[in-house]
Amino acid sequence: MMRQKILLILCIAVLVQLMVIPLCLADPSSDFYREDGGVFDDWHICRTSAQGEDGFFQLTEAGFRPVIAFESLGQYAETAYSLGGEFVDKYPDPHQRAEQIFYSVRDRVRYLPDSDQFGFSEFAQNADELANAIEQKGFAWGDCEDSAVLLSVMYKGAGYRSAVVLSVDPGHAAAIVYLPDYQKANTVLTLNGESGWIWAEATGRNNPFGWFPEQFVTAELAAYEISAEPIAVSEPPSGAEPAVTRGGVNTLSMVSPFFIVVGAMLFISLLRKRR
Repeated sequence: MMRQKILLILCIAVLVQLMVIPLCLADPSSDFYREDGGVFDDWHICRTSAQGEDGFFQLTEAGFRPVIAFESLGQYAETAYSLGGEFVDKYPDPHQRAEQIFYSVRDRVRYLPDSDQFGFSEFAQNADELANAIEQKGFAWGDCEDSAVLLSVMYKGAGYRSAVVLSVDPGHAAAIVYLPDYQKANTVLTLNGESGWIWAEATGRNNPFGWFPEQFVTAELAAYEISAEPIAVSEPPSGAEPAVTRGGVNTLSMVSPFFIVVGAMLFISLLRKRR
């Protein structure tokens, strides 16, 4: 009898989860829309591609510009910028403050490929989307470019100069912060002829602040120092298809086959017990 009750409870729990997902899908986000196979936001930035003038990194043969970082700076500065500012009073020493900002992101952004989280091979999140998730749940899911953008914005909020670094081969993104007197880094980088930039690699859970990976010593790196550059919010183009999202997440891609199988097994087992 007890086993039947447990099975019934588990079965109901799984079925409720499966029922909730279609309800989320029925409420299209007003923030994202689909066009030419990509997902775009209010700034008309393609979240599913880094390439081109509308890509989230505006990556071209000439270089790159991490335009998605500008969505959280200047007049659009919100949660992420404020989070960085909170470290100023807590850590008056600029070296300790830079370390603590790094560790807060490293420890609270859990690495997850975009294909697993969003169902797209690429799907960039802006700094405020990650910061809001951290404030609500204590952690967020993201990959290298998400952590890099969040770090760069938080450093700006804490009074530092910061930049996003991109390596095409191997494909990777990280943040760097200008901290010329810092002595603990294994490598001090130079940006535009100016030495004193420190690598912030937040995707490795055990990475210390200032640790520069060996595989990037010979890699070709591009860096872009961020600031509050102009970026305008506007309505989606006429006829654009709304993208069904939940905080940028395509909820349909989050339905795990595991839950479907478990639910079916529990339901069948429950029917057999009642015969």
